[in-house]
Amino acid sequence: MMHFADSLTFSGRKVVAAWAALPFPALSGSSLPDILSAQQQEVPWKLLSSCREQKVSCCFAQSVVLRGICQEKATSCPGQPQSPLHSCESPEQMLQQFLHSHFPGAFSTSHLLQQPCDTRPPFPQFFSPLLTRRGFLLDRAQGHSSGGVESIPVLAALQSSPVLQLLLSGLCQQLQGPHGRRCSSFFTAGVEQDDFQEALEELRTLAQCYQTGLGASEDEADSD
Repeated sequence: MMHFADSLTFSGRKVVAAWAALPFPALSGSSLPDILSAQQQEVPWKLLSSCREQKVSCCFAQSVVLRGICQEKATSCPGQPQSPLHSCESPEQMLQQFLHSHFPGAFSTSHLLQQPCDTRPPFPQFFSPLLTRRGFLLDRAQGHSSGGVESIPVLAALQSSPVLQLLLSGLCQQLQGPHGRRCSSFFTAGVEQDDFQEALEELRTLAQCYQTGLGASEDEADSD
């Protein structure tokens, strides 16, 4: 995982954030371009990393996996307006186009897998009755309980994005504030105060690497 994260970081960045849509909202029987076109306003994933910020409008680099969707029908719904996604030649190209529309200029790698995420027991059964057994959305609730959901489509991503500035800056504040006194055990274990302050400064510098605008470096522009 460390080497994978390294492949998504540059310009002094070292950390990536995890996101997931579990399940990925998709109407039963819809085609892949229709499903992705329905998410043009906002990617429906949620931040899994420990940070208050829940949305991100840009990123520097990302790796995205969508699984359990491409097995749906390839034809569009009647009367559905055509989008640029419908003109793509392959499902992989559709996903790449979808990511580019949300994060233009970002370095993106994407993978499309047919196999959905298995949610049979002992997977927690917390699903809505609006899901089919394969995890797709229905217009109205079905007869069986949510425990009957056997698999779900999932969209997951690792991102190097500005949201990490808040996470790293917040960590610096905690270490400097009253809660930082809990670190006294480090010093009793042999950590020098100077080493601790140096590590804190490195963390503060790392947080600054995730600034946008004037904080973007020439290396980042070259990478894009």
